[in-house]
Amino acid sequence: MNGLADLVKALGPARLGAMGAVAAILVGVFAFIMLRVTAPQMTPLYTDLTFEDSSAIISQLDSLAVPYQIQNDGATVLVPEADVFRTRMRLAEQGLPLGGSVGYEIFDKADTLGSTSFVQNINRTRALEGELVRTIRSIGRIKSARVHLVLPERRLFQRDSQPPSASIVLSVRGDLEPGQIRAIQHLVATAVEGLQPNFVSIVDETGRLLASGAGDEGEGFLASSLQERTQSMEARLRNQIEEILNSVVGVGRSRVRVALELDHTRVSETQETFDPEGQVVRSTQSREENSSTQGRQGAVTAGNQVPGGNQQTGDAGDRDLSNQSEEIVNYEISKSVKTEVVEAGGIRRLSVAVLVDGVYAPDANGDMVYTPRTEDELARIQTLVQSAVGFDDRRGDKVDVVNLRFAQAPNTMLGDEQAGLFDFTRADLMRFVELGVLFLIALLLTLFAVRPLVKRILAKEEEAAPVLLGADGQPLEPALLADHSAGSGEEEGDGTPRIEWLEEAQAQGAVQVATIAKVGALIDDYPKEAVGIIRSWMNEAA
Repeated sequence: MNGLADLVKALGPARLGAMGAVAAILVGVFAFIMLRVTAPQMTPLYTDLTFEDSSAIISQLDSLAVPYQIQNDGATVLVPEADVFRTRMRLAEQGLPLGGSVGYEIFDKADTLGSTSFVQNINRTRALEGELVRTIRSIGRIKSARVHLVLPERRLFQRDSQPPSASIVLSVRGDLEPGQIRAIQHLVATAVEGLQPNFVSIVDETGRLLASGAGDEGEGFLASSLQERTQSMEARLRNQIEEILNSVVGVGRSRVRVALELDHTRVSETQETFDPEGQVVRSTQSREENSSTQGRQGAVTAGNQVPGGNQQTGDAGDRDLSNQSEEIVNYEISKSVKTEVVEAGGIRRLSVAVLVDGVYAPDANGDMVYTPRTEDELARIQTLVQSAVGFDDRRGDKVDVVNLRFAQAPNTMLGDEQAGLFDFTRADLMRFVELGVLFLIALLLTLFAVRPLVKRILAKEEEAAPVLLGADGQPLEPALLADHSAGSGEEEGDGTPRIEWLEEAQAQGAVQVATIAKVGALIDDYPKEAVGIIRSWMNEAA
């Protein structure tokens, strides 16, 4: 302990302060680094949460003793990466998150037994709206949604009924395509009994009407569907052509544009054809008729009464007999009825424009030299394109293949693509910033704390004539000090004692002074025992 105290005294308050400051800084830096390294990696548990869901989730996380962080004004909740799946399963047991709406879990409550039919119908509508909201929010560009359903009540003995309708308010990221709007309409319509897609009204968060839902959008639906069909067919044909050209002229060395004209006319035709050769007896009717006429016989006349007179036989009264037969045969002539409906959307005309680049080859100096493509090569490319798109000359289709030099050479485009490899994400940039801050702190700590402390400890201080204590605790004379140093043979080149020897001698003198002081204190405390000890020493000497 005395040596430690002497070392502290030898260092001085300035050195001790510097060492303490450096030690504190080092402890703080290393503690920060250890905490930063050992801190759990936080991962989003849920994003785009409503305030109701955030409050319920945070309450459950507190009860589960799971550390969490909140970002984006409560819309994002982060938890340690190792606890993400376990926490999601635990929250799923509680039915969280709800998505800002109530679904069919409203019927899980036990107090629904005594509810009236009106309350049950309201709960059913709320549950259906909530489930539709959750389904619509699963679409990529939809941030949030609100659904309102109008379900007319069915009444007995009511001839006319009002169809159901729906209103949807969407909060979207960007703009929705017409196909996505119709998809939402059909999604809601098929989930509600009796609801038609054209009775679904959609509005975005800015108040812009996306679908009116007035029920009279048949022509509008047809026009928009034909437009989408045109765009999809043009994109499909363009991809087919580019896939072939990339194998021939190289990737990025061609440009393709397709113009498709569709027939918007819808034709319905019915044909009825009779075949006279195909006769089949359908029914037969036969009728036979017999008739007879009988006259008078033995009539009394004047001729019969006179002898030798003319006697009449009465031929006018003879019976007439007649027979008549009739047969009617009905034949069924075969016929065919053909109904043909040609829907709108057939290809009326197709135009394809293909632009290809030439050939680049290095010359003797290594420079890229442009060479246009030959007519034979362009003709073969045109033949491939015609086969790929289903070229029909009777429709007036047209395919043009033109060879022109592109503004950018292949090497320039390749260099741009390679430059994209050095693009960093936001997470990479944040990591680089964090490493840079740690490196800057370490550099400043080395320059302004560690380096001055090391110089101060290793530097030789200018000392005055040292004061050494003798065995009796009194300071030694300079002459005796010089003789002692000369006799020891430990001198520097300039005749001054070494600093190490002086410090060691000073430490020994301090130890001797402390020992003498302790002996004096013992004599003061125990004078009788001290006198007895001295007498015993004197008797031994005698």
